[in-house]
Amino acid sequence: MLTTMRDSMAHRGPDDAGLLVRPHVGLGHRRLSIVDVSSGRQPMVTQDGRFAVVYNGEIYNHLKLRKRLESRGAKFETRCDTEAVLHLCAQTWAGDISRLNGMFAFAAWDEGEQALLLARDRFGIKPLYYVHKEDGTLFFASEIKAFVAAGVIQPSLNHSSLSDFLANHTTTGEETLFEGVRRLPAGHVLHWKGGIIRIESYWDLPPRSPDSGTDDATLLERFEAALSGSVQARLMADVPLGVFLSGGIDSAAITSLMAEVRGPGISTFSVAFAEREANELHYARAVARRFRTEHSEIVVSPAEFFGALPSLIWHEDTPLAHPSSVPLHFVSKLAAEKVKVVLSGEGSDELLGGYGRYWKTLTNHRAGGAYGRVVPPPVRRWLSGRLAQLPPGRARDKLSRTFLALGGGLRELYFENFSVFSEIAQERLLARDSVAGLSSWDPFSGLMERLESRPDEDLLHQLLYADLKTYLHELLMKQDQMSMSASLESRVPFLDHEFAELAWQLPKRLKLRGRQTKYALRHVMRGRLPKEILARPKMGFPVPVGRWLRGDHRFLLGQFVSGPRTLERGLFDADEVRRLCGEHLAGATDHTSRLWALLTLEMWQRIFLDGEAPADVIRASQPMQMATTEV
Repeated sequence: MLTTMRDSMAHRGPDDAGLLVRPHVGLGHRRLSIVDVSSGRQPMVTQDGRFAVVYNGEIYNHLKLRKRLESRGAKFETRCDTEAVLHLCAQTWAGDISRLNGMFAFAAWDEGEQALLLARDRFGIKPLYYVHKEDGTLFFASEIKAFVAAGVIQPSLNHSSLSDFLANHTTTGEETLFEGVRRLPAGHVLHWKGGIIRIESYWDLPPRSPDSGTDDATLLERFEAALSGSVQARLMADVPLGVFLSGGIDSAAITSLMAEVRGPGISTFSVAFAEREANELHYARAVARRFRTEHSEIVVSPAEFFGALPSLIWHEDTPLAHPSSVPLHFVSKLAAEKVKVVLSGEGSDELLGGYGRYWKTLTNHRAGGAYGRVVPPPVRRWLSGRLAQLPPGRARDKLSRTFLALGGGLRELYFENFSVFSEIAQERLLARDSVAGLSSWDPFSGLMERLESRPDEDLLHQLLYADLKTYLHELLMKQDQMSMSASLESRVPFLDHEFAELAWQLPKRLKLRGRQTKYALRHVMRGRLPKEILARPKMGFPVPVGRWLRGDHRFLLGQFVSGPRTLERGLFDADEVRRLCGEHLAGATDHTSRLWALLTLEMWQRIFLDGEAPADVIRASQPMQMATTEV
């Protein structure tokens, strides 16, 4: 069983494999060798045999920790950061985890105490899942497929998480779509002893301090120095490194700061589609020219995109929250031909207010407050009803996302407004039996709990905090699992916790100014980046899935969304599903995000619940002219 679990994730560590089996514990590991390539095999055990550790990630301050640990009696045998984690646990168990600066998920075993410790980094950059059986047995892994492969679980849909998934792209709390599988929250540790588990937090973003009166120039100088230091720390490796370069300001800033240290010739990698609205390679090329990088690109065709989709759902263990997971896999494969580590820009938007939905929500909230004070409730209800009766189209779509239709509450203006399926939409979508099976109907309760946990923050920082604790998690899982699908490690400088704590304290005016997002980053990058990079708005990663599903790949909707096999599962109302497909195909309403969620959910069920091979999922449904892509 242990070997099966380990080797189901061989893509995460193709360089080496190890096992440790004792009467009460078994540890398995696959290694992607980055630091001290010749040593550092895992599981790693102390000389006296008492403590053992398996670990995934990178600790950027391990040399500093090493000196501290040696001063307290530790004897090191390698240069690997894993050994720093091992001796840290041997000396203080969970007491000094907050000293680790990096991304990590690890398990430590104490043979003397017969105790296990699981720990996950502050933002959840590295994944860690677990299954706790009724008899007290604990299983853990970096990917859920390890539990499936070894028969630890019999895969079944966790109905209590379905509403959360449908609303928020993914499950946002500790539960997953797999019944019985949970994830350890970011910034937490799990203690196991005698079959009993206890979970506790070791870190959170500190409360923001009142304005200290420090001038903006000084704050921006500190911000720039901290970001530069974070990028430099993430160049620690004994193997080649590169950058995912999208052409947005985040990856361009990382490229700039990396080039200051390494000079010309760093490797940069970009991906796009042939469609004009989904091709931003000219922005990436402008940055590559500025810093004289060794630049590589890949253009993904629709056939390659959909051909790879089932295999990537298998890699990510969940329905893909965002279509951008697919091009991320392809650019990871491209990068893996030259480097073993890449730097990426995740976390900047959630720390610095980078999404347009932030300023839209603030504007809506202000206007909605005034509207609610001035306009009587009967008039508001009448107008809201009239808006709902408008025919499908752009006018209804736009007005339905304003305070006129939603009211002035943050639950409606933020979480409902930017959800995939709102609560009302789910009432139409879910079959009666599905609704009855939901233990909790409110898909936004966890999000609201996060937002309301920071009552002393201004509204922008309440929204940022909620996203850092929920939405960011899925982006990090996408980044980790799509890069690891190509055996490539990705590092995220914006989520260095020391930089993040500094950025968190920046006043609102250095993050959002009207509609201009990420002011601090744009300011410190002036004179470094091309003007077109500094001036361009946040775009996300454009993927023309909606167009493809109206065109040559519309057959996928019939196969995986409105087809008999999908509807026979009894989760969704057939008429509502057909309505969504019909409106999208007719061009009346853009239902791309909703249809994407339903399509990838069905593929996920066929792979994990029905046991189909990913290649068979797509091959059985495609027209003859559509080629598959093996991954």
